[in-house]
Amino acid sequence: MSAGENSPPKPRLSRAGLPPVHHIEVVDHLGKRREVAIPGESPLTIKVDGREVVTLMTLGTNPEELALGYLHNQRLLENIADIEAVEVDWGRETVNVTTRHGEGIPDLEEKLHRVTVTSGCGQGTLFSCTVDKLYEHKLPLVTVRQSTIYKIIEAAAPLNPIYRQAGSIHGCYLCHDGEVIMSVEDVGRHNAADAIAGRMWLEGMPGQDKIMFTTGRLTSEIVMKTAFMGIPVLISKSGVTQMSLELARDMGMVVIGRAKVTRFLVYNGADQVIFDAIPQA
Repeated sequence: MSAGENSPPKPRLSRAGLPPVHHIEVVDHLGKRREVAIPGESPLTIKVDGREVVTLMTLGTNPEELALGYLHNQRLLENIADIEAVEVDWGRETVNVTTRHGEGIPDLEEKLHRVTVTSGCGQGTLFSCTVDKLYEHKLPLVTVRQSTIYKIIEAAAPLNPIYRQAGSIHGCYLCHDGEVIMSVEDVGRHNAADAIAGRMWLEGMPGQDKIMFTTGRLTSEIVMKTAFMGIPVLISKSGVTQMSLELARDMGMVVIGRAKVTRFLVYNGADQVIFDAIPQA
């Protein structure tokens, strides 16, 4: 029997991504009219078996993966084989996730009553069941080379075409052996992280040998999403909040911030960083 026959069935996806930018006319500081690009931003309501769960504001380029990653990272759905289809209807601004059993999310009413609005761009959400299950996940103890950190910073630098064109965008990058193997841009870094999580879930990809790199600040929500993906190392171009650092310490996650060109700060897990590229005096 082949590996494909052993793998769980994958849901049907609508593949209804939107164009990432729109071109508009502005007047510059010289009083001249010019055309510029701005990123899109659309509401997308996630429904499971017809029941509304949450509305996200998104760029809209990866709506199916975003919905899957959000539901999985929030621990609202945990088995990809239970999902029959993920279909986006931009006319209604909805993404309908249909399960094979047709019974929706277990105990959804209780979960909807315990929601925290997070500090994520565009306001993220956090369900009680997410926190409840966080400590069930043990991250592997890994080491990361300074030279690998530099390779990731360099590899991710050109992979932000939407930001370069229109600005106002965050990116997340899934890395392996110093190379970027997935990259997603969205109006919020939590959306970009969820889209990567959704793609990993679809492909059955483990996270224990991966590194997550993001352009946005590291909040508790990003640390939790990364932990649920099983990724033990999180790197950001920006800084770290106190709660995110406390969670990272509890999880045993290596957290590196202010990572730009050849500079970075190790906020947690310094003993797991191999400094093999220190400039010689």
